[in-house]
Amino acid sequence: MSQFSIEEYFQYLASKGIKLKESDTAFIEFGKHFTGMSDYMVSVAIEITLKIQREFDGSYYIALLEEFKQNEIKTKRRAYTYVNDLEEEINVSYS
Repeated sequence: MSQFSIEEYFQYLASKGIKLKESDTAFIEFGKHFTGMSDYMVSVAIEITLKIQREFDGSYYIALLEEFKQNEIKTKRRAYTYVNDLEEEINVSYS
């Protein structure tokens, strides 16, 4: 994923058949301003949210942004590594 503006990322998703509701796009903008994350990391959070939740889930998305900010995650690779590590921890605790 190259570095899209949020609006360009919404257009990219639409071109792939993924249509977000107006309330979702408003919440995405809110999350961006609330956390102060870049458009790039907001796009990464949306991508991960859609892949894991199979739909846009605002609470999951905002939790990701907050975790990215708290852990100073600024790249897609680090974001995916972080999420994968969390999933492994969850799987271990349920084993």
